[in-house]
Amino acid sequence: MTAPQTSALDVNQPTLRPVAPTGRRMSWPVLLLVIAGALALTSLVRIITGADGITNVSQMSTALQLAVPIGLAGLGGLWAERAGVINIGLEGMMILGTWFGAWAGFQWGPWTGVLVGILGGAIGGLLHAFVTVTFNVNHIVSGVAINILALGATRYLAPLAFEGHAGGSAKQSPAVDSLGHFTVPGLADGLRDLNDKGWFLISDIAGLLGGLVTNVSWLTLIAIALVPATWWILWRTAFGLRLRSCGENPVAAESLGVNVYKYKYLAVIISGGLAGLGGVFLSIVANPFYLEGQVSGRGYIGLAAMIFGNWMPGGLAIGAGLFGYTDSLNLRGGSENVHALLLLGALLLIIGAIWLAVRKKYVQAVITVVVGALMFAWYAGTNEVPNQVVSATPYVITLVVLALSAQRLRVPKADGLPYRKGQGK
Repeated sequence: MTAPQTSALDVNQPTLRPVAPTGRRMSWPVLLLVIAGALALTSLVRIITGADGITNVSQMSTALQLAVPIGLAGLGGLWAERAGVINIGLEGMMILGTWFGAWAGFQWGPWTGVLVGILGGAIGGLLHAFVTVTFNVNHIVSGVAINILALGATRYLAPLAFEGHAGGSAKQSPAVDSLGHFTVPGLADGLRDLNDKGWFLISDIAGLLGGLVTNVSWLTLIAIALVPATWWILWRTAFGLRLRSCGENPVAAESLGVNVYKYKYLAVIISGGLAGLGGVFLSIVANPFYLEGQVSGRGYIGLAAMIFGNWMPGGLAIGAGLFGYTDSLNLRGGSENVHALLLLGALLLIIGAIWLAVRKKYVQAVITVVVGALMFAWYAGTNEVPNQVVSATPYVITLVVLALSAQRLRVPKADGLPYRKGQGK
């Protein structure tokens, strides 16, 4: 996905108008062809290795559940950075969401917990906006401080709020009631049966689709809907244009009457609320309780998913899905499935090397071939991978995809830069 080459502002116009993304982008037919090719290659690897777990319904359902909090954190980062504020504090805002969501959820019900968890994350966003926008404190320093503050605050409050209640302790909240799940009757069973047949490509597509309609939380549906909603608001409305203009050229935005401080505040508060919702998902859906340390770096991975997606909601969703899938390998047939993915990785690298050679990037092509050959040798010379490798796989994938996508990134021009009201006068 290539970043849109649109101007946030047209200085020749007296008002701001929403402009749809333009520029060189992967067309839908090409994107669908790439996805089909990846699925076909994965299906081939499944048949060769016998690792049926890499595309079964249970694996895909777990991957979706693990992708949601990462995607919500990434959406939070996107809102903030499109307005020009780097939000390293996503981790802390997710922590606040987990604690506030579980605290309210076990007392007044899970949906109240969802709202209070969003509010908890938004409070973290408000604090980050106050420090960075009003006082121009370095965004990285402020974000790290929020993470530390959130960790310390929840660690202090947990024993006060949870001890003395049934199932509660200094590090864990009492259980929260379920928000409810749904399974599409008929379709889910049919897709599972088709997936169990093990047919080339067809069964793998059935496994992917089956994971989307089997035992899905209502909060998952809300999270998925937030992806296109974010795109529509930021790229199809005047509000979104003004917000993005603050991340591209705040001086020009101010000259056209945009209240830059207001839009930055709104963006970072929304960012915190989305990260808080990701935390709520962890403490109410993924687990029916708050548990100290359950965020486990997902805020940072969400930020990586946002970068992988080039600050665009669609790319972010793909990145979150990729990280959620690799994380799900820890829970279901990890060693066997990761060993099969070594072969998949080797094949992808070989294909990538051919592509680089066609584009006459011979040095990169040779390096890619060597890495692919080493990965294939690892696969061929072993029957399984150590559990430590399985645990590290999501984080390794994070580093690899960021390294491979670094050359095509297009950061909002004023992202992280200090801004003072009236500085263009």
